Amino acid sequence: MESTNGLVTDAEIKSFFDSAPPLRDRVGNGSARRVVCVTSGGTTVPLEQRCVRYIDNFSSGHRGATSTEGSCQPYCRSLPEDPLLECFEFTNGSNVQGCSSRSPVKTSFYNHFEYLQILQMIAISMRNLGPHAMFYLAAAVSDFYVPWKDMAEHKIQSASGPLDMRLVQAPKMLSVLRKEWAPMAFCISFKLETDSKILLEKADMALKKYKMHMVVANELVTRNEEVIVVTADKKIPVCRDKTQPGSDVENPLIELLVEKHSAHIKDADT
Repeated sequence: MESTNGLVTDAEIKSFFDSAPPLRDRVGNGSARRVVCVTSGGTTVPLEQRCVRYIDNFSSGHRGATSTEGSCQPYCRSLPEDPLLECFEFTNGSNVQGCSSRSPVKTSFYNHFEYLQILQMIAISMRNLGPHAMFYLAAAVSDFYVPWKDMAEHKIQSASGPLDMRLVQAPKMLSVLRKEWAPMAFCISFKLETDSKILLEKADMALKKYKMHMVVANELVTRNEEVIVVTADKKIPVCRDKTQPGSDVENPLIELLVEKHSAHIKDADT
């Protein structure tokens, strides 16, 4: 590919990528690999820029950890950091290359700002996977926060008397994820409530407002026993198998989501 003036034409760029060999993960596989982004755990809202105090959201991280348990690291729910040297392997001779295993890639977040920025980067990087990408958004994201510019820089002093602080509504990024960051991806969000009377109504609202494919509705008290998967046309109860000791509600939940994701991919290909 050469150009006399040092510039490359659009036709030359298209020709290059059209004729390039498939990426390694697609070789011998025949189809695009599915990739799932699982978010789990709580997000804090710092009250100072040099944070000493913060507001926390209830989340044990159990949902996301249990959901990924049977994938590439069975029986591992703590998901420890990967040692650097284990990310590489020797090939023929003395060459060293990155491991080609399908182990999950893990990253951590602490506060509301980190979570949304990391989610944006991951979603945009998965955009080219189209319908083969899935987002399983089980993290507890704060509905309210203190804008960075409005925070005190240093520790808030108790000698100043009672603390009066205004929280603003956090921007909802689910609709941006669906519309801009990864518009072809299969997206599942979660709705947790303490009042069972409003749970399904709130899940329905989230489904329609943010254009989710599915919303997993769970009540605080019974969240480990039963959830209800809300779709555009039905509500599917998913229960833990109580006949199996140590079973989790996530087992049948993941089976259902894999089935629905397969249908999503099939529909996109037709």
